[in-house]
Amino acid sequence: MGVNKKITLAELKKATQAEVAALLAEVHAAVDNAPDGAIISGSEERTREAMARFRERVYAKAVQLKADAGASAFSPSDGKSDG
Repeated sequence: MGVNKKITLAELKKATQAEVAALLAEVHAAVDNAPDGAIISGSEERTREAMARFRERVYAKAVQLKADAGASAFSPSDGKSDG
């Protein structure tokens, strides 16, 4: 039977603080630098791309945390012998 270690929301929040800050900075820059009178058309694509990169990074971070949690629960010396 496998060990199903859980990760906490607090762990994920801590691990992704930099990604959240980077996303907000990218969205801010996209909107703030959009041409006058064209805020949506001048920032929407750049924001969408930033959100896509964010989604990928946060998901990868969550999967890595889960894998690390499972690995820490594994004991290489479980009392079994190779020979």
